[in-house]
Parts: sequence; C-alpha cells; structure tokens
Amino acid sequence: MEVPVQPAQNYFQRNRVFFKGIAIGFLMLIMLIPTAFVNSLVYERKMRQQEIVGEVSSKWATAQRLSGPYLSVPYDHVTLLNDNKTETVKKNFFILPETLDVNGTIEHEIRKRSIYSVLLYKANLKYIGGFAIRLPEGVDSMNIRWKEAKLCFNLSDFRGIEEKIVVNFKGKEYELAPGVPSEYFGTKGLSVPVELSGQDISSIISFGTRMKIKGSEDINFVPLAGNSRFKITSVWPSPSFTGSVVPSDRAVSDSGFTANWKFNKANLPFNTVIVDNNKEADFDFDFGITLLQPTDQYAKTERCTKYAILFIGLTFGLFFIVEITRKKPVHPIQYILVGLALAIFYTLLLSISEFIHFDIAYLISAVAVVTMITLYSRQLFKNNRSSLLTATILTLLYSFIFVLIRLEDTALLVGSIGLFIVLGIVMYSSRKIDWYGTAALEKS
Repeated sequence: MEVPVQPAQNYFQRNRVFFKGIAIGFLMLIMLIPTAFVNSLVYERKMRQQEIVGEVSSKWATAQRLSGPYLSVPYDHVTLLNDNKTETVKKNFFILPETLDVNGTIEHEIRKRSIYSVLLYKANLKYIGGFAIRLPEGVDSMNIRWKEAKLCFNLSDFRGIEEKIVVNFKGKEYELAPGVPSEYFGTKGLSVPVELSGQDISSIISFGTRMKIKGSEDINFVPLAGNSRFKITSVWPSPSFTGSVVPSDRAVSDSGFTANWKFNKANLPFNTVIVDNNKEADFDFDFGITLLQPTDQYAKTERCTKYAILFIGLTFGLFFIVEITRKKPVHPIQYILVGLALAIFYTLLLSISEFIHFDIAYLISAVAVVTMITLYSRQLFKNNRSSLLTATILTLLYSFIFVLIRLEDTALLVGSIGLFIVLGIVMYSSRKIDWYGTAALEKS
C-alpha cells in the first residue's frame, strides 16, 4: 500500500533547493568568522614587525630631520619702561645662507632580526654655500655681541652622527659640538662659536662641510637658505618623496634614483635674516625621502582577506550548482570543510610570505588550496569534469585576486568589471536550475 505524501513533506520537497540555498548563505556568513581571526592575526604580525623596526632603529638611529647651517648672533634688546627706565634682554637674530648647494648619496643597509628585515641607511652629505651678512631692521649694530656668534646645524637624532663634523668658515675649520643657542629652529642641534665682527657686514662669507649620518626609513631637510639646491642619489630602487615640496626633477629606475629640489627667495615663506621672537618657528617646509620596502606582505595579505566573501561565495555557489545539476547531495559539514580550506589559504600566505617573496608565497598557497579542494570535489561528485571545473574556476579566481592586489589606481575599476563578468557567468550557468522543484512535483 502506497503511503501518501504529507503536505509538509510535499512543501519541503518542492522547496528543498530554496531551503538549501538559505542554509548555504548562512554557512557563508559563518565562514567569515575565521576570516576575521585571520585579519586579527595579520594585524598582530604587522605590529610585531613595527616593534622590531622601532627596536633596531632605536639602537641605530631614527628618521633624521636636518636644517641648517645658519648663523645665530646674539644682541641686547633694550626696552623703555613706563618709569623712563630701560630693560635689556638678550635675544638672537639668525642669518641664513644666501646660497646653498647640498649634494648627497644614500647607502641602504638591511639588518635581519629574527624573520624580519629592517631597512636602514647611511647618508654622505656635502654642503657648500655663502652667507650675506646683514642686520635685521630695528637692531642697533652697537648692541650686537659679535664674539658670541655661532654657526649652527639642527638634526633630530645625535646617534646618527658617524664622525665629527668640521665646517670651513672664512677659511678656518671649526668642529661642531652638541647644543644650540636657541630653540627657534628645533631643540636638538650642533653649534660652534665662529669669528664674526661688524666689519663683515655687507660681505659674503663662504662655508663648506661634509656630514656622514645614519638613520632609518626617512631623511628630511629644511631648506634654510635664500637660494638653495639639493641633489640626492641612491641605488635604492623604491623611494617615496615626502614633505610639502616634490622634486623639481627626478629619475627612478631599478638601479636607483636621483632627485633634485630647487628653492629661491620668491617661493620661501621667510627671509634670510630672522629675528628671534622667543617662539619656536613653524617651518612647515620640510621635504625628504622615505626608503620603502618593496614587499609589504602584511598589507597585501590584508588586501587579500577583503575578498574572502568572494572566494567563499563563488566556491559555495559552484558546489551548490554542481550539487543540483548532478543530483549529488553535499552535506553542510562538507561545505564548512571547503570553507575552512579557503580560510587556511590566508594563514598559509601570511606565514610563508614572512620567509620568501610574496608572489611565490601566493603561488604556493593557492596551488595547495586549489589542489586540496579539487581532490575533495572529485571524491564528492565522482566526476572528473566537475573536479576540473572546480580547479579551473578556483585558479581563475586566485589569479584575478592576485592581479587586483598588484594594481593600485585601477584596482577598483578592474575589480568592478571582473565582478560584473562573474555575476553574468553565474546567472547564465544557473538559468536551467529548477528553483521551485516543479520537475519533482510533476513526477509525483
């Protein structure tokens, strides 16, 4: 005797594709949980790298900021009080070079610390220029303390000074020592008393010096001169030109870079003679160079995780379509196993890329995951055509994501076009699916 089909069973039978689709959608959301853990792991490893860089840099030298040379000349500022008495306060005025030429070379050095690489540098700088000695308005030449005049440089980290700095000034050599008479251009610097007198007014005094300093990642300059030119060269192929002014001309290639900056009195927000106003100057006119690491595996891995929903969604959708068309049921646990394999790709990529180049790590991780899921699909569907389709789609998907993470400005455009094409393929492939179960209903 035939057992009649209950209405509830009949309803479930007709809508089993619908319910299975909802279940798979729910599983997709659940599989985003391990992806969130991967993001947390990427952040943790990135912070660890920054700690190592900071630790090594603190023992070597941090990023350097250089300004100068300039002359600091003290004078007596006399103020008339209300009771006809006078008050004398010692102040400074500063004379910046009329002309300044800086030629420098930067040599990079990579230090290994555990599995991390820290990029350091040594800079050889040559300064040549001349001071035009003039007095600021409102300062009486009789009140100037010429014998206390000093030649000064400012730099941010004394540990970066590799050897003594000797300046040739008025044909004599002077060795700079730590300390600056005023914090107008910065709190840290070097200075030395120089011979200067009232007879030097309206004359040009030439100077020259060489500096060997070291630092990490960044080197920045402040163009304290009326007319200046900076030329920096290096064999490092990945520079980033930072600050408020870009180079007037530059050349970057795999063999290194050359960059030139030029300034004149018309495009600088200060004069060559400056009176100390007892406030630290805000010279927001820095420019410089950042030596970039060409491979940032953490940033690239983080970009990969942003496409996790695409990996999981398309893979689950592929399995779902094959399951329906070939009538080979796939258990939700098996979907979860496939999702975990996709999530493990990111941990493989992160861990392997810490030891070898990111591109090779990506290839190894992708091949491993594609092979695993392909073999698993072969066991699920018992069909070579289905497993070959799985391998092809996953390979195309991983190749597409690799292209996206390599792109910068056009990543959004290429990604949008790619997703549009993928959606069209999915819509075309699913056009014959019996979503309402009418075929099963007609048979019954």
